[in-house]
Amino acid sequence: MIALKVNGISRQFNGDPNMPLLWYLRDEIGLTGSKFGCGAALCGTCTVHVGGEAVRGCVTAMSDADGKEVTTIEGLDPDGNHPVQRAWRAENVPQCGYCQAGQIMQAAALLSQNPDPSDQEIIDGMDGNICRCGTYQRIHAAVRTAAKEV
Repeated sequence: MIALKVNGISRQFNGDPNMPLLWYLRDEIGLTGSKFGCGAALCGTCTVHVGGEAVRGCVTAMSDADGKEVTTIEGLDPDGNHPVQRAWRAENVPQCGYCQAGQIMQAAALLSQNPDPSDQEIIDGMDGNICRCGTYQRIHAAVRTAAKEV
């Protein structure tokens, strides 16, 4: 039995411990904000926090989440008012929006570890989160804006 907390709610999973966390979040408990992209941890659309760290849910096994706190985009701030979410709106970041939950979760993890990152640290910290629409300049600006509030 795998025990974990998802967005503050205690949960148990009695299935395949190798099942990707992303499938559990989306298919088992209906949290569809985290998206499936590449399935190989290369694009970042499935980024969630496990134990406060940004991880790729598509390659994180359920067993890796055992005993840990998992936070999804739905749990970052239920009202959408986390500093990163506010900055995303202020900087008009989304275009198609598909990657944005993963981008936001990666940015939130970056800022929780480094509340005042340099431009290069933002670039490095967001590396691996792909935006097909190419909104990287707005993403960078939003991380910089959110850093002022964290």
